[in-house]
Amino acid sequence: MVDRKFSRRRFNRTALQLAAATFLSLHLPGFAAFAQSGAPLRIGIIGSGRIGGAIGLRWAEAGHQVMFSSRNPDQLTELVAAAGGNASSGYPQDAASFGDVILLAVPYGAMPQVGADYAGLMAGKIVIDCTNPRADRDGPMADEAISQGTGIASAAYFPGTRLVRAFNAVSFTMVEDEAHRDGELIGIPVAGDDAEAVAVAEQLVRDAGFEPVLVGDLTSGRRFDRGTPVYVRGMTAAQLREALDLPQ
Repeated sequence: MVDRKFSRRRFNRTALQLAAATFLSLHLPGFAAFAQSGAPLRIGIIGSGRIGGAIGLRWAEAGHQVMFSSRNPDQLTELVAAAGGNASSGYPQDAASFGDVILLAVPYGAMPQVGADYAGLMAGKIVIDCTNPRADRDGPMADEAISQGTGIASAAYFPGTRLVRAFNAVSFTMVEDEAHRDGELIGIPVAGDDAEAVAVAEQLVRDAGFEPVLVGDLTSGRRFDRGTPVYVRGMTAAQLREALDLPQ
C-alpha cells in the first residue's frame, strides 16, 4: 500500500527544491550568485544574545557582512571585535535597513512589537526566524504561537517579508562548539513558503557549519518547534530525516 502521507511530503519537498532552482536561475541575480558561488551577503541580526551572536559570528567567519543590533549597541563591542572586520553594530532599525537577509533572534514576547516597528523596513527581504515561544517567559501568546505553529504565527507579525523558519532547533552551544565539525554535520531543519528564500537560508546553514534539512512549507515548521522530539537534540541530517519521516 502506498503511504500517501509520506508521498505527499516527498512531493512537497521535491517541489520546493525544483522551485528554488528555478527562482535562483531566473530571478534576483544577487541571491542567485550567492547561492551558486557563496558571494557575501549583508545580514542584519535583530537580537544579538546567545543564539543571535553565535550564528552571526559563524556568518562573519564565512565572509558575510553582519550587523549585530541591540537597543544598546554600545554593549556589543566585544561581539563585534570577535567577529572581526566583517561585523558592525547598530540599533534594530539599522539592522533591518542594512540586511539583504534578517535574522530574528529576540525573545518571542517581543515579536509583535518588533514586527510593528520594523516589518516595513524588511518588506520583500528574506527573514530567518529562529525564535522560540516560552510561556514561562512570554506569557499566553507563546502557547497560542505553539498551537498555531511558530512559523505561521511569526509570519503574521512580519507581513510582506519572505519568512523562513530555521536555526530555532539548535542550541547556541552547538553553534559555538559543533559548527564545521568532523564527520557528519548536525542537521538544521528548514521550512518556508518562498522557494528562493528557502534556498538562501539553506546556503546560510551550510555557511554556518551545519547541514540543512528541508522539511517543507512554513506550516510544516511546527514539526521542529520547541518541545518536539527533534528540538535541540543535535541530530545529524540523516537522523533528522528519519525522525521526521523525510526521504533520505
